[in-house]
Amino acid sequence: MTRIFVLIACLAFFSCKKNPLIYPEEKYFKDIRQVTFGGDNAEAYWSFDDQKLVFQSNNAKWNVSCDQMFLMNIDDTFKDTMPPMVSTGKGRTTCSYFLPDNKHIIYASTHLVDEKCPDVPLRKNGKYIWPVYDSFDIFVADLEGNIVKQLTNEVGYDAEPTVSPKGDKIVFTSTRSGDLELYTMNLDGSDVKQITNELGYDGGAFFSPDGTKIIFRSSRPRTKEEIKEYKELLAEGLVQPTQMELYICNADGSDLRQLTDLGNANWSPFFHPSGEKIIFSSNHESERGFPFNLYMINIDGTGLERITHGETFDAFPVFSNDGKKLAFSSNRNNGGGRDTNLFIAEWQE
Repeated sequence: MTRIFVLIACLAFFSCKKNPLIYPEEKYFKDIRQVTFGGDNAEAYWSFDDQKLVFQSNNAKWNVSCDQMFLMNIDDTFKDTMPPMVSTGKGRTTCSYFLPDNKHIIYASTHLVDEKCPDVPLRKNGKYIWPVYDSFDIFVADLEGNIVKQLTNEVGYDAEPTVSPKGDKIVFTSTRSGDLELYTMNLDGSDVKQITNELGYDGGAFFSPDGTKIIFRSSRPRTKEEIKEYKELLAEGLVQPTQMELYICNADGSDLRQLTDLGNANWSPFFHPSGEKIIFSSNHESERGFPFNLYMINIDGTGLERITHGETFDAFPVFSNDGKKLAFSSNRNNGGGRDTNLFIAEWQE
């Protein structure tokens, strides 16, 4: 009888033992699966029917030298295989997103100006920077990689497009006003409207599940020195993303307010399926720039809660439309290297 109890206890232990990819404090992850195994893989976004994702990668084993767009089914894993590329393989691409028909995607690309990968400056005057390529424009492509429409053709940076869950609008970032502001447009590129107008880099915007609100991150300079530095960097096609906070507004830009005031870099926000919370990445608890972990906060700015508990980098969290899964990028399980891989977690409240 004792042996039976011991056997039952052992079975219970192993059945309850968490996936080793989940850190002990990560209570919202019921299970987790690693999707990619090399390179930098990020910004995985769900199709409207939650059956596919599109993401960007620079995995050298996939014959690319800078970020291109790749397609996957929800159960795919790419340890020894390569996903189909759905961008041109030319220039540099960023920020792909599905259109409501699940048969087309939008993404930004530099390929019209130069088919080669543009240079990627990482530091200026000892400070970490992001390039803002004025050669980026936004395109529509089918799932075979054929570009079927160009949505923007203004001089300057047009990128970071995402689609409203209502399926009627696109929000994107552009320098067409001389600053990095948010705009909305119809799915065919018509009816372009500017929705932010304060000095600073407004970007990484997403609609709420009902399409009525927009969450985004912004680095807004305040002092004379900060303003001078921001303008000088932007004139060179650069921004410094080390100080960013989250902002929320209505879909037309009204009722704009700052959501976080945490310090350091708070970015890659996405709405919780309830529409009442925001999940985002932040290093506000770090004194040395790392780690970045995922956090959640109510849309009124209360209830800040830490979601992941890594020692390196977790970012780009995106809920599936049904709210059952969370795709995100992480340095976990990379052998101590620099690879950033995609993970899909089963979400539990």
